[in-house]
Formats: sequence, C-alpha cells, structure tokens
Amino acid sequence: MTILIFALVALAVCALLVLVHRWLWIRLVRDTTAPGRLPRRIGTALTIALPLLSVAALTTGRAGAPFWLQQTVAWPGYLWLAVLLYLTLTMLVAEPIRALLLRRLAHRDPSGAESDAPRTVEVSAAAASAASTVTAEQPATDERSETGEGLTRRRFVARTVGGAAAAVAVGTVGAGTYGVLRGPRVKRVQVPLAKLPRAAHGFRIAVVSDVHLGPVLGRAHTQRIVDTVNRTQPDLIAIVGDLVDGSVPDLGHAAEPLRRLAARHGSYFVTGNHEYFSGAQQWIDHVRELGLTPLENARRELPHFDLAGVNDIQGEREGKGPDFGAALGDRDRSRAAVLLAHQPVVIHDAVRHGVDLQLSGHTHGGQLWPGNYLAELANPTVAGLERYGDTQLYVSRGAGAWGPPVRVGAPSDITVVELASYQA
Repeated sequence: MTILIFALVALAVCALLVLVHRWLWIRLVRDTTAPGRLPRRIGTALTIALPLLSVAALTTGRAGAPFWLQQTVAWPGYLWLAVLLYLTLTMLVAEPIRALLLRRLAHRDPSGAESDAPRTVEVSAAAASAASTVTAEQPATDERSETGEGLTRRRFVARTVGGAAAAVAVGTVGAGTYGVLRGPRVKRVQVPLAKLPRAAHGFRIAVVSDVHLGPVLGRAHTQRIVDTVNRTQPDLIAIVGDLVDGSVPDLGHAAEPLRRLAARHGSYFVTGNHEYFSGAQQWIDHVRELGLTPLENARRELPHFDLAGVNDIQGEREGKGPDFGAALGDRDRSRAAVLLAHQPVVIHDAVRHGVDLQLSGHTHGGQLWPGNYLAELANPTVAGLERYGDTQLYVSRGAGAWGPPVRVGAPSDITVVELASYQA
C-alpha cells in the first residue's frame, strides 16, 4: 500500500512538472520565437534537457552512481530546479500583465484583431509607414516580420514580459547562490537559563547545522565554515546533523577541514536524517577520527551544565532512533541541560525530560521562499528562539543548502549561542 501511494504521488509530481514545462515552453519559446528558427530549436532542446538533468541530480546519488557523475549533473540540475521555481512564480504574476497588454494593443488596432498578423510595433512614423506598405502589398510571414519589418505585436509583448520574468528569476537565483557560496554569516543569540550558575555566564556554543557536503558543496565550503567558527572563539562547538550527503569514500576529503575546529570544551556531533541516507555509522566513526565527539543518545557532564545528544528520528528505521531515557533519564535535574537534536519536532520529548535548551537545525529556515510556509506546517519552530514550557528551542537556518545551492529569504548562518545566568 505504501509503495502504491508513493508511486501515485511520484506520477502526480511528474505530471505537474510536465505541465509546467509545457506551459513555460509555450510562453517563453513558442510565443517568442519563429517556427523553424535556431532560437526555437535551442529553447525546445533546453526545455527537454534541463528537467532531465534535474531528475538525474535528484536520483544519481541514491542510485549509487559514480561521484564524478553526481557532480556533473548536480550543478545544472539543481540550479534549474531553483530557476524553475522562481520562473514559474514570476510568469504567473506576469500572465495577467501579458493579457492586459495584448488587450490594449488589440483596442488600439482599428481592426480589433488579436491574431499573429504581420502588424508591426510602432517604433517611428517612418517605420510604421514602411511596414504598412509592405503589409498591404505583400503579406509577410512571422519569419519575414522578424527579418524585415520588425516584430509582431503579440511576439513583442511575449518577449518583453518573458524576458523580464526570466531576468527576475535568474537574478533571484544568482543572488541566492552567491549567498551560499560566500559562506554563512555569524548570528549571535543570548539565552538565559534559570539553572545556569554564575560561573557559566557568557558560555558560548557555536551551533553548526545542515552543512550538506555533497556533489555541489565540498572542501572549500567546509573550510569557510571552519574558519568562521574558529574566529568566534567559542567555548564549545555543536554540529547538529545533516553534515553530509554521500559516503565517506566520496566526501571524506571534503570533511577533512573539520579536524581544525578549535574550542576549549571540544566539538560535538549528532546525526541528522541525511546521515542515515548516507550511512550513519561510517560518518559517526569518521567524525570521531576528525576529533569530534559523537553523542549517540549520550550525555557529557561539563563543569556547569549537562550536554546531551540524541540520534535523529530517521534512525528509528535502523533501530537506532532517539533515546531520551538513555541521554537524560538518570541525570541530576538541578543542573541545567542543553540538548543537541537535529529535528525541532522532538521538542516535546525534551520538555518531558526537563531540558533547559534544545539546539536544532533541519528546517533550513525554508531555504527557498515561499518554502518557509511549508516548513511551518511540519516543524514547531522554523528558525530562531522560542519557548515551550520551561524549555527553550533554538533552530538554526543551517550553514549550507540541500539540493540547489541557493537560499532566498533564509540566509545561511552559524549561530553563537551565549548562555546567560540569572545570577550574574
């Protein structure tokens, strides 16, 4: 039954993508180019090739394809997904504008015609006169109007509206890509904890989530993150899951700069859902070799508070899901407790076990607007600090990006959480 539902959903998604691409082809290729011309052939070829590259980008990793092939299809395939999103949105906004312009042009036309007749856009009185003479003496085809007397009115509107929409979409994706490749910015948040002693006031935890090393983001991105974290001079570093999208043989080199993370009380790691897609145990073993301490449903008693970590809920499929009893069950509740958990949805378990602060990621803050509205449906908190009973939850937007290396409306961050004591 589950397989049938998945197949039906997959078919529905594929059908929607086909319809969207067909509509975009009509508006951006057919309506803006002449039949049989090279621009139309190129546009048609791209309309077919780009979605195929996107499907390849999404599936080659799961299919076990060679890493070089994953890298080859990832950049164009993932970037097209982002462009497709904003191109579709801008074209939907542009559709009524296009209809209004065509209606106004038809109103100005004495004949009232709206067809692709060889009428020309009036650039000057002389050009208009010449165009009307040619039209009267010898009917021009679409091809003739482009090479001789100018564009048809309908095609001129299509090119103007489509070009503006494409420029907005490409510009948005370009800016969002630059934001990811530039590296995450540092965000600072002060969190007061009632049980924190005065001696721990000002304790700084650098929270890193959702790096997503893979066929797009590699060693250079890791190095940017490490340099940024180390510049904050944190007391402790917490990597709260989704570090990788791939295996250790493929991405071990990309993760190598993590060895240079520096904090007085060490660096800690908990799994995210993507670690289980990639082989969680191999990464747990590897990050330990890099000098990080994995917290697998475990707890460390630091000088002034307890630091605990739980496995991601995706691990339940392997019998290695979160175990709050193992991580928090027998602790001294008079001490403050900070929990590392990848997904915000476990906040209610944290509340039941008396956690003072939960640090999470997973949501990416929505990553691509309007994805934040979808993220709100699945997560109690999408980004930032919120309180649930006596427990506070902080959710980072993440330091990388999944799929398209693009962020719009949800900039990447590394958050320095500064713990504050009420006694200070």
